[in-house]
Amino acid sequence: MAESDTHVLLDGNQLIAKSLARFGVDRMFGVVGIPVTSLANRAVSLGVRFLAFHNEQSAGYAASAYGYLTGRPGVLLTVSGPGCVHGLAGLSNAMANGWPMVMISGSCDQTDFGRGDFQELDQIAAVKPFSKFAVKAKDINEIPECVLQALAHAGSGRPGGCYLDFPSDVLHQTISDSEAEGLLASAAERFRKLSEEVVFNVQNSQIEEAASLLRHAERPLIVFGKGAAFARAESALTKLVETTGIPFLPTPMGKGLLPDTHDLAATAARSLAIGKCDVALVVGARLNWLLHFGEPPKWSKDVKFILVDVCQEEIELRKPHLGLVGDAKLVVEKLNKQIKDDPFCLGRSHPWVEAISRKAKENVLKMEAQLAKQVVPFNFLTPMKIIRDAILGLGSPAPILVSEGANTMDVGRAVLVQTEPRTRLDAGTWGTMGVGLGYCIAAAVASPDRLVVAVEGDSGFGFSAMEVETLVRYQLPVVVIVFNNGGVYGGDRRSPDEINGPYKDDPAPTSFVPSAAYHTLIEAFGGKGYLAGTPEELKSALAESFAARKPAVINVIIDPYAGSESGRLQHKN
Repeated sequence: MAESDTHVLLDGNQLIAKSLARFGVDRMFGVVGIPVTSLANRAVSLGVRFLAFHNEQSAGYAASAYGYLTGRPGVLLTVSGPGCVHGLAGLSNAMANGWPMVMISGSCDQTDFGRGDFQELDQIAAVKPFSKFAVKAKDINEIPECVLQALAHAGSGRPGGCYLDFPSDVLHQTISDSEAEGLLASAAERFRKLSEEVVFNVQNSQIEEAASLLRHAERPLIVFGKGAAFARAESALTKLVETTGIPFLPTPMGKGLLPDTHDLAATAARSLAIGKCDVALVVGARLNWLLHFGEPPKWSKDVKFILVDVCQEEIELRKPHLGLVGDAKLVVEKLNKQIKDDPFCLGRSHPWVEAISRKAKENVLKMEAQLAKQVVPFNFLTPMKIIRDAILGLGSPAPILVSEGANTMDVGRAVLVQTEPRTRLDAGTWGTMGVGLGYCIAAAVASPDRLVVAVEGDSGFGFSAMEVETLVRYQLPVVVIVFNNGGVYGGDRRSPDEINGPYKDDPAPTSFVPSAAYHTLIEAFGGKGYLAGTPEELKSALAESFAARKPAVINVIIDPYAGSESGRLQHKN
């Protein structure tokens, strides 16, 4: 290095940007301002694409989804204090779903902390309940190591959200270029070694036991979730299903690892499959509320669970018959190898396979009979079928579907078809509303070859609707379809005895402006808006917007009484 290089000074912003770029970060999402604007600009100058949002909440959801879709930590940048607090939505969402993410926030000057400084907050304490690791760089020399630790923790074990805190005084400290290179080189070598480490604790005897349980089961079932999708386990799972002939059931975001149209798909016979199976291999899915905690009455009291999870604590919590701790893809590959040495296959004439197939076909026929009815004013089924057919008509690569809402998401899960891995994003483990536009932007950035189609309730859309400007600004290939039924669940659902008091003439807590012109919102920024109230109008809007691959909003007017309160979770409201 030339002697003059030792006198080139880098500030904290530059060193953070260099650290992120050196450790493989290529995208950032966030909202800039004091004290992190320079950090965003420095990152962009080093080849990191920065997606600027209107709200840290949506940016955080984007970062969390980007981590899921790419397998690398999504990075969120926020300002201090309130910006950090807004970002907690995305950070906690990453933790709940097991997705790798790093939130970076500026913070107040360390010497002024405790004196009421601008946007002062103990941000390490604030993020602690929502992150698996949090660290503050107290000096510029600590920056590369702090960045390394956050990125490494985010992707290790069960992935999750991590936090980096950079006080404003550290951002303005300087260091020579040669000193910076030394710190970066040392941290980069450690990062390389950490990235090569693979935790795989499953013993051969456990794999043998799992294979034996499946082989001797009368009614086996394979269940997989978004953990298996994150692990890229689709090829291994396809081989396992097709070698053994065992029916499979995906969780909502596990859909597409094997096509929904596969002959052994048990989604349309879900109640029978989980209620009658005697051995269930659960891969990358937690036995939480989405799977009824693995307990009666939904599941048989005698079912034997084989639970595959990257987290030992999850195995200990659920207490399955057999727990296999390890990466979903690697565990299933080992299981395939074991079965290859002593093969078995149920066959399509097996009573269990026949029962699942018969029930699935029966339920599909019932659903198709309902979908064949064209109902105007629209119910949920009529437009959903039109959307399904339009998406399937695009072929491969299939669009990434983003779905949120109560009735909209519930009906969409039953009607819309996933044929490729990681092409469905929804409210997830936490049932989070407001994720839609953030997820759309993440999907468009992570998979630029795919169209992104959001199917949203009007309530879910409202959380982040202003981000349609972000879609237009970056010219992302996203079509947002809003099911507009005039409110949460569908407008005023109150019973007569609930309409009392001095404010009884106010709109109901669930009501929005009827027939709101959501499609005009995107037009204000130069995007394309469509209003659809008939099958012909919707088909035309879908055909035009899908072909254009430009930012668009399709406002689909739904009968406000078509849905049900709380969707399929009425018992919880």
